[in-house]
Formats: sequence, C-alpha cells, structure tokens
Amino acid sequence: MSDIPEDLRYTEEHEWVRVDGDEVVVGITDYAQDALTDIVYVELPEVGACVSAGDGFGSVESVKSVSEIFAPFSGELSGVNDALEDAPELINDDPYGTGWIVRMRLEDDGVLGNLLDAVGYRALLGE
Repeated sequence: MSDIPEDLRYTEEHEWVRVDGDEVVVGITDYAQDALTDIVYVELPEVGACVSAGDGFGSVESVKSVSEIFAPFSGELSGVNDALEDAPELINDDPYGTGWIVRMRLEDDGVLGNLLDAVGYRALLGE
C-alpha cells in the first residue's frame, strides 16, 4: 500500500501538490516512484517558464522507463529542486520531502479543487 499523505492534493498522472504560502510544491507520488523503481535521472524545467495545465514540463528516468511530469495547473515555475541533478534517488528516498521537483506560483487557489484529495487518489489506485 502506498504512502498517501492526507494534507496533499493529487493528479490522475500521479503528481502531488502541497500549498506553501502563495506557491505550491510539486513532486511525484510514492506510488509513482515505486512503480518506476530506481530513479537515475531527472530532467528539470527552467525557472520562470510558464506551463499550461496538463502539459509536460520535465521527466523522470528510471532503470525501467522514462515518465513525463505534468503541470497540475497553469502557472509560472518559481523554483526547481537542483539537488535532484546530483541525487535523483532523493525521489525514491523521500518523494514528499527532499524529493520534491518544482515550485509553482499559485495565482488562483480555486484550481486546487480540480485535484484529487487523498481519498480520491486512493480510489484511483484501488487501495
């Protein structure tokens, strides 16, 4: 059974979102990192890039496959986790902490209502 924190929001593509002031932190879920197995590379986007909801903005490469990371909503990328360049395994070790991937500016917190809560994400996974 996957670790699914109650205080986060989730996408159907297995990204998680945590509100942090006027920004959100985005990463991939424990379920996603477990399915990928050992992560060996993370392609990070540029800070300041504007993304549209559902668009891919980076990727996570494992020994099994490459998976795109999708924007949970439209907005500007305000930060990236540069530590992943040298230590992509942080996503495997701590997907909800040191393994975060990007920060985005939150201009309309109403968009969070379009994401799944923990109960909805568990249902998506069939857990």
